[in-house]
Amino acid sequence: MKLLKYLLIIIFFFGISNFTVAQVKQDTLRVLFVGNSYTFTSNMPHLVSLISNKTNTKLITSKSTAGGATLKDHWTHKKGLSTKKDIKNGNYDVVIIQEHSMGTIEKKEDFLDYSKKFCDLIKSTGAKPYLFVTWALKKVPQYQDTITKVYKEAAQLNNCNLILVGEAWQLANRLRPDIELFKQDGTHPSDLGAFLTACVFVNTLSTKITKKLPNWYFVTDANGEDITLLMEDALDITFCIKVAEAFIEN
Repeated sequence: MKLLKYLLIIIFFFGISNFTVAQVKQDTLRVLFVGNSYTFTSNMPHLVSLISNKTNTKLITSKSTAGGATLKDHWTHKKGLSTKKDIKNGNYDVVIIQEHSMGTIEKKEDFLDYSKKFCDLIKSTGAKPYLFVTWALKKVPQYQDTITKVYKEAAQLNNCNLILVGEAWQLANRLRPDIELFKQDGTHPSDLGAFLTACVFVNTLSTKITKKLPNWYFVTDANGEDITLLMEDALDITFCIKVAEAFIEN
C-alpha cells in the first residue's frame, strides 16, 4: 500500500509539473520585415514565425516587400509600397530593413542615407531597428566583406543591431562547399537558403534556437489541406541550426 501511495504522489506531482509547463506562455515580438525578394522568397518571414514556436519568444511576422525594391523605393512609396505608414501604424516591436542586393556595393551613400531615415522613424514609434546583412551573389563571393562592412558602418551610425545572414551563408559555404543555398539564378535563396536565413533571425531575436527542429514546415488552408512551405534533409536542417548558432549580434 505504501508503494502504491508513493506512486500516486509521484504521478500527481508529475501531472502538475506537465500541466504547468503546458500553461507557460511565450513572450511575443511583433516583427515587420522591410525588403524585397531576398526577404520574401520561400516564405522566409513565415518560416521565422514557425521556427520561433520552438523558442521562448514567439515572433509574429509581417512584411512590406516588393521585388527589386531599394530602401529609397520604400521611403518614397514606389512599387505600391506603404512601408512608412505600416511602421507608424503597425505597433511593431522590431522592424528589420534590407537593402537591395547590390545597394551597399553600387549606391552606398543612398543606403546610408535611407537606412538612417528608417532607423530614426522606427525608433520614433518605440520599435527596435535591425539591419539584415545580405549575402553576396554566388558569382562574386568576395563582395561579402564589403557588404558586411557597409552594414556595420550603418549600424554604428544609427546605434542599431545587425542580423548577420550574409556572414552565416559565407560560413556555411566554407564548411560545406556542396551545400546549395542559392536558386539557379545565383542570387535568390533556395528553400534551404531561406531556412538558414530564418534560423539566423530566430536565433538573434528569440535569443536561442532549439538544437532540434523539424525538416517539414507547412500551413493548413481553408479546406484543411496541408500546404508544404519547406521540406529538407534532416542533416541539412541540423547543419543550418549549428551555423546559425554562431551568429548573434546584440
